[in-house]
Amino acid sequence: MFLKKLVVGPLEENCYIVGYEKTGKALVIDPGDEPQRIIELIKKEGLEVTSIVCTHAHFDHIGAVGDIKKATGAKIFIHKDDLELYKGAKDQAAFWGYDLNDIPPPDGFLHEADEVKISSLTFKVLHTPGHSPGGICLYGNGVVFTGDTLFQGSVGRTDFYGGDIGKLKESFKRLMDLPEDTKVLSGHGPETTIGREHRENLFTEESL
Repeated sequence: MFLKKLVVGPLEENCYIVGYEKTGKALVIDPGDEPQRIIELIKKEGLEVTSIVCTHAHFDHIGAVGDIKKATGAKIFIHKDDLELYKGAKDQAAFWGYDLNDIPPPDGFLHEADEVKISSLTFKVLHTPGHSPGGICLYGNGVVFTGDTLFQGSVGRTDFYGGDIGKLKESFKRLMDLPEDTKVLSGHGPETTIGREHRENLFTEESL
């Protein structure tokens, strides 16, 4: 498995490129900004990107989807419950003082228990609302891409539009049921493991 993280944009969002080395097929997760850097890496590695998956639709996670789609022909996927946020991404960005290019509509929706496949690699979709209504995680091959649901030592905010602390608590509990050696690759900050978050996360089940 090819796995590369690029920290992009002023909010230092983590964009991931995941590929299957034997075939060169690849997936881009959360291309939030700096599309040229992402495209350059794709070309350098000789990857064929077939899908773009956004763990949620806040502007800092979807800002470069249009450019990546144009450069690769890949299809864009989100959870349907985040469609309203997705459509309003330009206004979101403006509120924070950023200018966002027009975002093309998604090509499809991901649902709980769907599978995202890249050649022989398979990632299961976990619907993990709380930070946003349609937040998802992708789990498989020893890793979980958590977007802004789970960070090292913390969790995503719930004071944005569509946030829900009760749902985030349930999503957190669900992630804590994954194997402890699962590597956590979040939307911001360094990687961690489920086991470490069991022991150290400020949002532990004991505090719920």
